[in-house]
Amino acid sequence: MTRHSLRLRLIAGGAAAILIALSVAGVALTILFERHVTRTIADDLEVSLKQLLAGIEVGADGRLAVARSPTDPRFAEPLSGLYWQVGDDHDQLLRSRSLWDDRLTVPIDQPGPGEVHHHDIAGPAGARLSIVERQVVLTVAGKPMPIRAAVAVDLARVTAAGRAFARDLVIALGILGVALAIATSVQVMLGLQPLRALRRGIADIRSGRSRMLPQAVPDEVLPLVEEVNALLDAQAREIERSRDRAADLAHGLKTPLAALAADAAGLRERGEDKLARDIEAVVSAMSRHVDRELARARLRGAARRGESASVEIAPLVRSLVTIQSRTPAGRRIDFETRIADSVAGPFDRADLAEVLGNLLDNATRHAHARVRISAGIATHGLCVVIEDDGEGIDEAARATVLARGIRLDQRGEGAGLGLAIVQDVLDAYGWTLQLSRSELGGLKASCCAAAVGSVIQNDR
Repeated sequence: MTRHSLRLRLIAGGAAAILIALSVAGVALTILFERHVTRTIADDLEVSLKQLLAGIEVGADGRLAVARSPTDPRFAEPLSGLYWQVGDDHDQLLRSRSLWDDRLTVPIDQPGPGEVHHHDIAGPAGARLSIVERQVVLTVAGKPMPIRAAVAVDLARVTAAGRAFARDLVIALGILGVALAIATSVQVMLGLQPLRALRRGIADIRSGRSRMLPQAVPDEVLPLVEEVNALLDAQAREIERSRDRAADLAHGLKTPLAALAADAAGLRERGEDKLARDIEAVVSAMSRHVDRELARARLRGAARRGESASVEIAPLVRSLVTIQSRTPAGRRIDFETRIADSVAGPFDRADLAEVLGNLLDNATRHAHARVRISAGIATHGLCVVIEDDGEGIDEAARATVLARGIRLDQRGEGAGLGLAIVQDVLDAYGWTLQLSRSELGGLKASCCAAAVGSVIQNDR
């Protein structure tokens, strides 16, 4: 995936959203946990405060005493973090053993009778304490005596519990984040599946296996598919019209060219040989161009029209060999065919005949005595090979011939279509033409599939 990948962007966006959401959730949960622990501790302090108030006694002389201390043993342990303190307006102060020589600095306020106040204060050794206090009024010798009682706890317990909770929460949220990231990746892959289907559909159209994109897609992708199919349909109609116009133009030129050829023959009869040769050369060149355009217009291959096509190669080759055997050049040639009857190629019959007929005609005219036609499976699929025992073409000349699309023979014989038509037809089907030296000594022309799957075995 590159930085322009839609999948990468979706996964990165989802991961960022998950990270932010889990971070906010972690902070919020930690705060809520601390608040819950603080409320729980405050409730426990109020219970201890009630126990403390229940154990306060005042003697006849007005002296304070705590007959029953709160039951938690930490009140008796020095600096345990849990403390109580009782005092009155006459500087009497009773403290739990846990305070040792220290005292609780209660904020200056006056809780009403029955009111419980909560404060955070500094305690022994600089500890932060949470304190609850309450004021009660006792009657001693007929006089009211206000007494203020307080119970405090060290909040270090809350902080430690919060940190432990945060550590456990980070692990849990990390596992949850990984699970959510995997789920996001799977969701993105499933969500982009229709786009991969579109890519395969376009590849099928380009290779000729299909004409239109399949419409069995989600509703969100369907408008795109419909627009692409409409574009393909319009393009196909325009191509068909262009081919028809090219065919009409080529056919329209055939008659004037035939008339020029007749005029050249008339001139030759009157002794105008030089002028006749010049006209015939021009007519021959124009005829080759017209024949090429006619062949292109006639090209109705399955690769261009998106139709399924298949032709058995062996019967077609036998019929072409029969035709060549009746020509003056073919009567002296021994044709050797090595093609199984079960081998078929993904071609329209007329298109494949155009290719093999042209190559076979050239091989027949250049061979000394032998032409071999074979078919087999190469690296990428089916290959149809035509070889001869003639002079062949030099390697440098082969590259020139393929680059320029000129005729195989330069003597002016034959149909004059050359390699241009062969390459046009093969290109339409995604095939290639390769020229090399044959084991027979002459030229080896190989028509090969450009992709696997271009051979069909007929089981009959």
